[in-house]
Amino acid sequence: MTIRSRDGVDVVVTQDGSGPPIVVLHGGMSDESPWAKVAAELGAHYRVLRIRRRLYRPELPADPATDFGLEVGDIAAVVGSLGGPALIVGHSSGAVVALEALVALPRAFVGAVLYEPPIPDVPLGAADSLARSRAALATGHTGRAVRIFLNDAVQVASPLALLVGALTRFVPQLRTFGARQIDDWDAITRLGPRLDAYATIRTPTLMLTGDRSPGHLGERIRLLAQALPDAAVQVLAGQGHGANDKAPALVAHHIAAFAARVGLGGPSH
Repeated sequence: MTIRSRDGVDVVVTQDGSGPPIVVLHGGMSDESPWAKVAAELGAHYRVLRIRRRLYRPELPADPATDFGLEVGDIAAVVGSLGGPALIVGHSSGAVVALEALVALPRAFVGAVLYEPPIPDVPLGAADSLARSRAALATGHTGRAVRIFLNDAVQVASPLALLVGALTRFVPQLRTFGARQIDDWDAITRLGPRLDAYATIRTPTLMLTGDRSPGHLGERIRLLAQALPDAAVQVLAGQGHGANDKAPALVAHHIAAFAARVGLGGPSH
């Protein structure tokens, strides 16, 4: 379905299930699809609304200076259409957008679940990483740009970064999403230090992190947990940054349990 945002653009939303609403913001280099399994798990008791983020809609222009603000506007439009409180779930860069929404819309959500947000208070890569990735993108080398991102910012193993970079030559969607991932990285970097702003968030928050994720993501989680007034951390044993795809039942379980804790309803209501 679509919902009109404040600037006249239709927000693309995929809806699953019925019940109290849960709004999901996907991570980078993808659309809402990687959260389909979690949505299916939650759909028996919740209405799950997966927003397709603007940055990953190739029919719309990308502008790292304004896109996060526009995405917050999209979230406001979706939540405003619900007629009641919602839980927000954000993954990776989508969790950073969720944090920005929690700052801008302090009464819109009864709770938040944030899965490894790469907050910009710890640099994402070396001082020249983004510039090198941008330069590669500008010369048509999307695979190289993505490889720099994965090596420097995400800090995945080099063979995996090489593989994903190579695949951009053969998978058009990955090539498109890879280019937009660099815009996403740029948008996060442009935010600058945000812990002081995030410290104003009073919404109860659960942070998810995998014990097999890159170490810098755990460090960001620790900093954020110290800053937020009402935050808890749940470590996903045996999981990395993609448990929404590899262990959807586990992720859904923690989201549902937290939703019940903040009074959103669910199986026990």
